[in-house]
Amino acid sequence: MTQPIRIAVVGHTNAGKTSLLRTLTRRVDFGEVSQRPGTTRHVESVDLEVNGAVAVRFFDTPGLEDAVALREHLAGFDAQATPPERIQQFLQGPEAHGVFEQEAKVLRTLRDIDAAFLVIDVREPVLPKFRDEIELLNSCARPVLPVLNFVRDAASREPAWKELLSAYGLHVQVRFDAAAPFVGAEQDLYNDLGTLLRDRRDVLRGVVDTLAVEAAQRRQSACARIADLLVDAAAVRRTVSATEFADAARRQTLVTALQKAVFDKAQRCTDDLLALYGFRQGDADEAPLPLIEGRWTLDFFSPEAMKDAGLRLGKGAVIGAAVGVVADLAVAGISLGAGAALGGAIGGAVSQGWGPLGRKIANKLRDMHELTVEDGVLFALVAWQLQLAHALEQRGHAATQRIGTGADGASTAMRENTSANGDAPTKAAAAAVRAVQPARNHPDWESTAGSVAGRIFWRPSPQREALVADLAHALRRAFEAG
Repeated sequence: MTQPIRIAVVGHTNAGKTSLLRTLTRRVDFGEVSQRPGTTRHVESVDLEVNGAVAVRFFDTPGLEDAVALREHLAGFDAQATPPERIQQFLQGPEAHGVFEQEAKVLRTLRDIDAAFLVIDVREPVLPKFRDEIELLNSCARPVLPVLNFVRDAASREPAWKELLSAYGLHVQVRFDAAAPFVGAEQDLYNDLGTLLRDRRDVLRGVVDTLAVEAAQRRQSACARIADLLVDAAAVRRTVSATEFADAARRQTLVTALQKAVFDKAQRCTDDLLALYGFRQGDADEAPLPLIEGRWTLDFFSPEAMKDAGLRLGKGAVIGAAVGVVADLAVAGISLGAGAALGGAIGGAVSQGWGPLGRKIANKLRDMHELTVEDGVLFALVAWQLQLAHALEQRGHAATQRIGTGADGASTAMRENTSANGDAPTKAAAAAVRAVQPARNHPDWESTAGSVAGRIFWRPSPQREALVADLAHALRRAFEAG
């Protein structure tokens, strides 16, 4: 069996080594990420598997804390010895278990690996101590690939770092951001590593190909899950008698129950998307999208929540200004939740079709009424989940801070994503709502329609599955176009 490629991840304290590994392995539970210096005190390993076999074994090492003093110490060794020989002499001496214990752990790991990722926080000024760190690493005679971390930060000193690295012969460099990776950054990392490890190029090419396949599968699964949510919500229908409807308290209870049913469906979809992309629900330290700290419980019937979500229509009209249940019920129940388009926004109520916004839901002949979900709510559901999937694709597994919060509490990153993608998410959501209309005639397509006493015996029909598949395909095309 082919031995895995062994990669040591090294660098100064708090450069983002563990953060990088969490992102590369999609392991939010690996190691500890903190702003405190010296968080990693021991060498830990984590594997990257390809087709069920370990392709790369990473070693997370402690930060180099006193390279300047160690360089001075090494200068006292035999001048005729080669740099690797001096490193070996140091590792056999008492100082390697004393004052330079942390550095010794790093250098000892470097003696038994194929290559090293030198993680650099480019926000740091280029100080003499970093030159000593590079010289120490080069003394181990192992290929070193610098990984320039946090290059998106406004405080980045990337040009100065590139100049320093080139001065030490480290011309192959990778730009990365462990908190918000560039699209394709992982592939670039492994492709560039292949220039240093020519005899392992085939393995690294397999890693790149697998990453591409897995990314496509995640995207397809995300679109399928969102499509299923849309069909599920569109199929919701609650029938009530005229007697029940005439009772204001009972009527409000029914409306509230419908709101909660749709909300729970959306929440389950959100949880599934988090799990799909390797995040933990409710773990703000690991996946600090603003919603995890309360906004994952987005109330799709709340106008203010819809505004905060940053969902946009056309040239910026806020969706959801009137999404919700209108308080006044009038004219013998004919206008329950009647919505209106306010300022170009999509308004709507939880009841489908009362008045000009949709089909009538009261069957006078049967003296029955129906409650369904208005198109504006469906639009909000699918548009939000699409934006969420976009955000998760660009989210690293090591970020310990929010993506970004504006003055009104909305996610800056979500809004930037909407702006960058233009009207694509909006058009995709609108098209999906139009395409899902057949589900309104099939209340049996609701996923919980067959539950009795907490037991679910519902099974999706072939027609429902076909509609979900068609919607997922269309959403993926729009996703990729955006």
